[in-house]
Amino acid sequence: MVEVAPNLTVIDLTIRGLAPGTYWATVRQTGDISKGAISTGAVWKEPVEGVSKARGVFGTVQVGKDGVGSVFLDRPIKIWEMIGRGMIVSRQHDGEGAFDRNDENTLVGVIARSAGVWDNDKTVCSCSGKTLWEERKDEVKKGML
Repeated sequence: MVEVAPNLTVIDLTIRGLAPGTYWATVRQTGDISKGAISTGAVWKEPVEGVSKARGVFGTVQVGKDGVGSVFLDRPIKIWEMIGRGMIVSRQHDGEGAFDRNDENTLVGVIARSAGVWDNDKTVCSCSGKTLWEERKDEVKKGML
């Protein structure tokens, strides 16, 4: 997610490893992922003048037979409004309500702030002194995507 204007965020959503089909991307009321999708609450609906539908309904992404889907979405939202909320990508389309079940083709996460690309120079392990990006390179060499 990148906020490209004062009230416009672009979402570059790429997913891998899911069954083919249409998946809905939504931001939820809470960031409680302790019980998967069912603990994140309903779709984020915080009212804003001139916006008639729930703000947390982002759109859909099509996953092909290869298990990969990719889409660019944009929403009239500031990133800071979403920090700490849950995001779900699922074939289950629950309208604007809460999920009643979890399944293996539902992705759940919490939206968090990040540094710009390659700008996070924090060390992962004080014993090795490696940065996050150095650690990632090592894992990619081991076969991690």
